[in-house]
Amino acid sequence: MFAAFKFSLCLTLLVGMTANAQTNSIQFQSPREHTALLELYTSEGCSSCPPAEEWLSRLQDSPRLWKDFAPVAFHVDYWNYLGWKDAWSDAAFSERQRDYAQLWHSANIYTPELVLNGKEWHNWFTGKNGPASSGEQVGILTVTSTDTNHWQVSFVPEKKPDAHYEIHAALLAGGIISDVKAGENAGRRLNHDFVVVNSLQIGMTTSNGAARGKFILNPSPFKSGKTLALTAWVTHAGQLEPLQATGGWLVPPAKK
Repeated sequence: MFAAFKFSLCLTLLVGMTANAQTNSIQFQSPREHTALLELYTSEGCSSCPPAEEWLSRLQDSPRLWKDFAPVAFHVDYWNYLGWKDAWSDAAFSERQRDYAQLWHSANIYTPELVLNGKEWHNWFTGKNGPASSGEQVGILTVTSTDTNHWQVSFVPEKKPDAHYEIHAALLAGGIISDVKAGENAGRRLNHDFVVVNSLQIGMTTSNGAARGKFILNPSPFKSGKTLALTAWVTHAGQLEPLQATGGWLVPPAKK
């Protein structure tokens, strides 16, 4: 369902990341308690999407970020016909949303749509800090890298592990500004954060009570932006519902 989705990274950001990666190992690790995967399906061609994106952007300051939830913003492509092609859209993201609709026996897909832990979430706008953890102990997910390119992952479930897991990972660009010149948002300047710009899914191997794997996710994904983050989540093989998630900043927001 996931296809790699790559853009060229601005040179100054790439140089800074490379210099930092030469001296520091990066590790993102979930607690034992469940960290939710928070998915936003959105589009620059959708006039009702900006409020949802503004809400998601505010979660950069949430104390729950990366601990209680890990966000991703999937830009779908099915509104591109309205006169404005969303540069961040991908047919694979639209297909992922359709897979959810099929799972829920829903006839329609729409934007903006929030999905929390594989379930449609309607009350997202009521919480300024994002969703709280359920507190359920599900196991520890860890991803590590020494170069922000090659990653190793392990998942130690709280219960006896299954034979087949998959790891999903997404690079997220933020601080993106887009001047929309056509379509429903013509004349508006839109701000985007947590935009999925490169993603993949691969199988994991299970032994000695843990599932392990490796993946390569090139940190060269976007035309413009100020932040870069990684979100990773583990599922049973062939399923959408996340079992555990983690993530963190590779290039964090500037301090206010």
